[in-house]
Amino acid sequence: MIGGGPAGATAATLLAERGHHVILLEKARHPRFHIGESLLPANLPLLEKLGVAEAVKAIGMEKRGAEFNSPWHDHQQTYEFADAWDKSMPMAYQVRRSEFDEILIRNASAKNVTVIEGCQVQEVVFLPDAQGAQVQAQHDDGRLESWRARFVIDASGRDTFLGNQLKAKQRNKQHNSTAIFAHFSSVQRHPGRKEGHISLFWFDHGWFWFIPLADGMTSIGAVTWPYYLKTRGKKSLAVFFQETIALCPQLVQRMTSAKVESAVEATGNFSYVCDHTHGDNYLLLGDAYTFIDPVFSSGVLLAMQSAFIGADTVDTCLRHPDQAAAALKKFDRSMRIGPKAFSWFIYRLTNPTMRDMFMAPRNVFRVKEALLSLLAGDIFDKTPIWTSIALFKTMYYIGAISKLKRTVHAWRVRKRNIQPVAETSATYGDQ
Repeated sequence: MIGGGPAGATAATLLAERGHHVILLEKARHPRFHIGESLLPANLPLLEKLGVAEAVKAIGMEKRGAEFNSPWHDHQQTYEFADAWDKSMPMAYQVRRSEFDEILIRNASAKNVTVIEGCQVQEVVFLPDAQGAQVQAQHDDGRLESWRARFVIDASGRDTFLGNQLKAKQRNKQHNSTAIFAHFSSVQRHPGRKEGHISLFWFDHGWFWFIPLADGMTSIGAVTWPYYLKTRGKKSLAVFFQETIALCPQLVQRMTSAKVESAVEATGNFSYVCDHTHGDNYLLLGDAYTFIDPVFSSGVLLAMQSAFIGADTVDTCLRHPDQAAAALKKFDRSMRIGPKAFSWFIYRLTNPTMRDMFMAPRNVFRVKEALLSLLAGDIFDKTPIWTSIALFKTMYYIGAISKLKRTVHAWRVRKRNIQPVAETSATYGDQ
């Protein structure tokens, strides 16, 4: 197992519970910082199956909905997960990923996974005739070590280890974004049950996330078009981020007493996809396969969901080789469900027609309930949302055509804005 984030720790746990000897190699040492702090309601049944639901509850802030804020509209729009099609998943959690990820990897260790931290994979050599692979890695003290594996799972996240080694990783030509983010204290929150709501703020260059955490910190990040980060020039990220926040008056109102409590960091070129999900003796899970955008907080869910189907797939391949082809085909289909479902909305989120629809939802033919179910991550089970989602898309296209001049202008602007900018391809950080 390459990587000990949510995908790797989950898949490793499930395979170990089925009697497989699993070695998990994680380049960092937990706890370690990571963005992606907002879970979805559909995560909770997976946490129950792993046996960590109570541990996550203890470190989480209840998240019962999402709030959208637009400078082009005169109101806020709040969505409650309890109003989704399936009423049985009314909440999720906001979590510090350092705590959440450590819960998952320690659970893996407790379930007899051999967890080796501070150990970075250098190369995977696949052996002929489907005889497995030789995995070579370096410990953080410089020692080299190798293992013979029957099956390799890449859960390396945005490192996309096998995607890079196999030259399978491609830029997503339909989307591109950068992010600047930090943790703040003394940020104004909503009272009562809405305290843990995630908030989205649109502004001219993209949108902000606003994620309240249980310890009083608030994670705030700006997701922008690549060109915008390039305008930073020689300014420090801290100064540039404050200037970016100032461009969003609705967010500024909630940060009048805020104090930055972490390094301000930035990352670029978010969106990519690998040209396949698996080989005969390896799988790509979660972000190691694809990542589009953090807007709907789908990353951890897609990682863990891929781990569940991935564990089933590997177990079948190792125990029943005659069924491997069918299992891998099923895995491939499953891996494409989530990105396909979310990407249609992601690609249109900054379109004025989509903003109008999010800010004035209608529940005709249960369209709003279906949208909420999708936002809750309820896309893998049998909740019958897809006819209503198709109707939502039809309403979008009708609205877009009715204001064709605005739509064409927005499309041209987006096409220009998603062009890659070389200077934003790295990860940056400062105080």
